[in-house]
Amino acid sequence: MPKKPKVSNFGLQGKNDSGEVGYMGPCPPSGTHRYFFRLFALDKELNLQPGATHEEIRSAMEGHILERAELMGTYTKKAEQAA
Repeated sequence: MPKKPKVSNFGLQGKNDSGEVGYMGPCPPSGTHRYFFRLFALDKELNLQPGATHEEIRSAMEGHILERAELMGTYTKKAEQAA
C-alpha cells in the first residue's frame, strides 16, 4: 500500500501507531507479539479527511457498524545476525 493519504480507486488512509499515514508491517521490539486486524461493515460511508486518527475513525463509526471481523496473527522478530 503506498504511504499516501489518498489512494486512487481504493480510498483514504488514517494514521498508524507512529502517527504517520501508511502501513508499517509488524515490528515487535523483541520476542513474539500479537497483531490484530479488524474489518468493519458499515451502513454508510464515513465523512473523514485523509490522515484521520484512530479515535476520529472510531467515533465516526459509532452507531453504523453492521458486522465486524477480527484476525489475530503473531509475529516473531528474527534475531539480528552479527556482521
